[in-house]
Amino acid sequence: MKTELKRKLITFDWAMKRLLRSKANFEILEGFLSELLCEDIVILEILESESNKESVGDKFNRVDLKVKNSAGEIILIELQYEREHDYLQRMLYGTSRAITEHQREGEPFSHLVKVISVNILYFDLGHGSDYIYRGVTSFTGIHDHDQLELSSRQQKLYGKEQIHHLFPEYYLLRINNFNDVATTSLDEWIYFLKNEEIKVEFKAKGIQQAKKAFSLLSLPEKERLAYERYQYELSYQASLIESNYGLGRLEGREEGMQAGMEAGMQAGKQEGKVEVARCLIEKGMSPEEAAEVAGISVELLRNNR
Repeated sequence: MKTELKRKLITFDWAMKRLLRSKANFEILEGFLSELLCEDIVILEILESESNKESVGDKFNRVDLKVKNSAGEIILIELQYEREHDYLQRMLYGTSRAITEHQREGEPFSHLVKVISVNILYFDLGHGSDYIYRGVTSFTGIHDHDQLELSSRQQKLYGKEQIHHLFPEYYLLRINNFNDVATTSLDEWIYFLKNEEIKVEFKAKGIQQAKKAFSLLSLPEKERLAYERYQYELSYQASLIESNYGLGRLEGREEGMQAGMEAGMQAGKQEGKVEVARCLIEKGMSPEEAAEVAGISVELLRNNR
């Protein structure tokens, strides 16, 4: 049986920056989101997002997309490489900002837009063993432990069945936790996100289209060169971080050793002065006189006698 040669594919972050913003490639993004959200997603348009930059001074550790689907919902897709301890708060800020940006002045609150936050993370966020987490808002009774539900009138007003459908929804894809065994169609997308490879047997929605569109060899020369520069800058940024971190640790260790030596020498000198004062007291001097001659305080001498 003839095996297929592994084709080098561009990374998903570059696709988000360039290819997936084109309407011609909406099918790929729709496929990924449909598998993740377990519903057929149709993208109407790509909206402006704050990190859609093209300069060398771009934030290489973060790329995002902001899309509007056929249900009028806003989907934020963010890809993050570097660790941020306050990332959860930034997710909250991002969804809150999207809600207020898309609320027209004078509109009732029932018209607030639903926001879905999809976060593709290449660092460990929080403590947990899974590689996909979903967060929704629910209200649980303190006494009866029941779940608060929408009334039939509220369901008609909002056009939603559940309370959590009204609030922002969060998805955390912890890519490094994936074990490389694709057992579901969503796993096939996670496999690609981790390994930059799409196997011939993968059948997830939109993934074979991605394999064709993301082929490095199929890119125009200008795009290919831009991609190679981008990857170089990513490596350069990573090297700077690693070098600065390693240098900081080394300098910190050296400073710690130096401080320890100086502290030890200082303690040794102090102990020597106390010993001199003790000898003077044995020869008949008062503690006050001995302390003054040795150059230490009476309190120090008394505490070490």
